[in-house]
Amino acid sequence: MAAPPIDFLAPGTAPALALLGTRISGLVLIAPTLSARTIPARHRAALVLLLTALLAPVALLSLKNPARITPESMLAEMVIGFTLGLGAAVIVAGAEAAGESIANQIGLSGAAILDPLNNTSVPALGQFMQLIAVTLLLVSDLHLVLLDALVASTRVAPLGEPIALVGGLRVAADTASTLFALGLRLAAPVMAVVLIGNVALAVLGRAAPQLQVLAVAFPLQIGLGLLALAASLPFVLTWFTGWAGTYDALSNRIMSAFLAGG
Repeated sequence: MAAPPIDFLAPGTAPALALLGTRISGLVLIAPTLSARTIPARHRAALVLLLTALLAPVALLSLKNPARITPESMLAEMVIGFTLGLGAAVIVAGAEAAGESIANQIGLSGAAILDPLNNTSVPALGQFMQLIAVTLLLVSDLHLVLLDALVASTRVAPLGEPIALVGGLRVAADTASTLFALGLRLAAPVMAVVLIGNVALAVLGRAAPQLQVLAVAFPLQIGLGLLALAASLPFVLTWFTGWAGTYDALSNRIMSAFLAGG
């Protein structure tokens, strides 16, 4: 069924559109690729306006009470949009953390390159894992998942409705543990292989003191790490193809905390 036309003169329509734009702005601030510094600000502003116009009919139909613009409502909408993009951002950051952990373990932490998305200098393996994660998310319809989350959020959290800000922010801060756990899980195979290699070198050094262990440890550590990364990469890529389940779990947990008592 087609949505009814928007009556811009109806009470509460203009404030509702402003609140919807604020929610979408929160998403654009953190969502992967949308928040990249290489995207001009005017392009992101145009995207916010476009999405506001497209999602306005659905958002207005979900209103329970006439929307009002207050500092509390604007902050609530910004936080809700930020939450919707945080789940995807945590997954990408977890991949980057895995690459940085691998680089530190195998001795490539000094090989830094420019991150084209955030305009910062990061280890080469961290950048490699980040770009792989972003590519797989885009191939797996990241933009459609985020749009679906926006539409669903207008139903479960209508524009202008109060939320439990403190409790939701506390749960959102706890997602940092998820980021590090994800990074450690993705980097675990390589770290295990490098650890075994270091133990073997230590035993070899004790068994043959005349062997210059330090002369072979560094290149051997890098070689083992890169081979283990190449061997484990297909399994990592397979995990990323099902990223939507992890995103739903993270976003639903944080959103439920915001809505509890709101």
